[in-house]
Amino acid sequence: MNDPRIDGPRIGPDLAAALNDNRVRVCRRRLFGSAGLGIGGVALAAIMAREGAAASGATVGLPDLPHHPAKAKRVVMLWQGGGPSHVDLFDPKPVMRERAGQDIPESVRGTTRLSTMSSGYAKWPIQPAIKPFRRFGNSGIELSEMLPNVGGIADEICVVRSMHTEAVNHAPGVTLFMTGAQVPGRPSMGAWLTYGLGCETDELPAFVVMTSSDKGKTCGQLFFDYYWGSGFLPSRFQGVRFRNSGDPVPYLANPPGVSRAARRALLDDVAAMNAAHRADYGDPEIDTRIAQYEMAFRMQASVPELTDFSSEPQRVLDRYGPDVHVKGSFASNCLIARRMLERGTRFVQLMHAGWDQHNNLFTQLEEQCRDTEGPSAALVLDLKERGLLDDTLVAWGGEFGRTPFGQGDPANPKGRDHFGRAYSWWLAGGGVRGGHVHGATDDFAWNITADPVHVHDMQATMLHLLGIDHTRLVFRYQGRQFRLTDIHGHVVKGILT
Repeated sequence: MNDPRIDGPRIGPDLAAALNDNRVRVCRRRLFGSAGLGIGGVALAAIMAREGAAASGATVGLPDLPHHPAKAKRVVMLWQGGGPSHVDLFDPKPVMRERAGQDIPESVRGTTRLSTMSSGYAKWPIQPAIKPFRRFGNSGIELSEMLPNVGGIADEICVVRSMHTEAVNHAPGVTLFMTGAQVPGRPSMGAWLTYGLGCETDELPAFVVMTSSDKGKTCGQLFFDYYWGSGFLPSRFQGVRFRNSGDPVPYLANPPGVSRAARRALLDDVAAMNAAHRADYGDPEIDTRIAQYEMAFRMQASVPELTDFSSEPQRVLDRYGPDVHVKGSFASNCLIARRMLERGTRFVQLMHAGWDQHNNLFTQLEEQCRDTEGPSAALVLDLKERGLLDDTLVAWGGEFGRTPFGQGDPANPKGRDHFGRAYSWWLAGGGVRGGHVHGATDDFAWNITADPVHVHDMQATMLHLLGIDHTRLVFRYQGRQFRLTDIHGHVVKGILT
């Protein structure tokens, strides 16, 4: 058979060996028990040699990757939780302003699936963009005037105006992009990439997550652990979440009276015991335990330096804005993300809540833009100045957009509901066509009229830029081959250089 879902590359040799150990462990335990410690010692030495990379805290990728030359080596995902309004920010529609307050025609609405908050409406009043659009850069891309800093990098970004998804609620929508399914349980994109490509550093995790929220805490969406989980992949591939208050990583500092040398000696002893346990039981999760201890030891030195901005030039700090000094803010997280990327972290996932404007569109949307669009643009410029943008993929977007009609009282709507039939993202960096708009929607920003991009298509395209054929990065679980894009997805060539 030639179906890559079945015949594609399986798993790496280290993981395959570990799984094989699991299958035959009972017989080996009996053998070790009857043959004495000599054979057990040989087996332990072999296992420790094979798992040397894991024991050092390093993450090694699959031997057959990349599948083709990669344009990007690393990713920063600027996730905007709640659903940014494409109507107000990225997709100008003069006709909507001309027909403000009129019902969106039934011929346009069709049978579009909406959330239960608005699906029973009798009226569908057109709500035009709350602020004007204007052209930015040499490319002349039209963006809201609420995005002046993103406008300043217009020639670096590709605006995708034709994203679409089946999801109509937050958690399923986020889970669909992050893991390829609306139901939790599958590996996240960062876990897939760490599994496939490994990491370029053993001083920091390969996959890091940081969260933030709007200052007013107006958005009630939660960020669940499975958004960065490893699913059925070994747990060492899950994201490491840095906290937005206190120490970034709990219990990273040594207790009073414990020196670094004493900690090192303790870890060596614990690692030997864990390796013996691994030899006896063959549980791959023991490898995760060893790797986590080693990574934590290394992070005791690397994380304080990472989060210390004293070496950053003032002009760089000013670019990110005054909130760069506020721990846990989106601005601070963006600067930490740049520092992680240049130190070898493979996938940085920033998740910011606050874009769910059901009843506060006219006040909160502009505040949300002020909190996030400047740091987002600063990160792109910072990467470019340091020569990192060419091989770093920057992606900005959320789980869906917002309805072109107003939510609430038809005569005086205050917000917009969730809308997955059409919405917008932007990308920049490694292999992305800058100064370009991909896709289009109709006069009401409701239906896609050119070059649709499904969530799975975006996943496939991001993997392609990283040198991965999305149909070949697979993992066998419960009798079938799984992949991030499931059985869907096509590379969107129109956004590639």
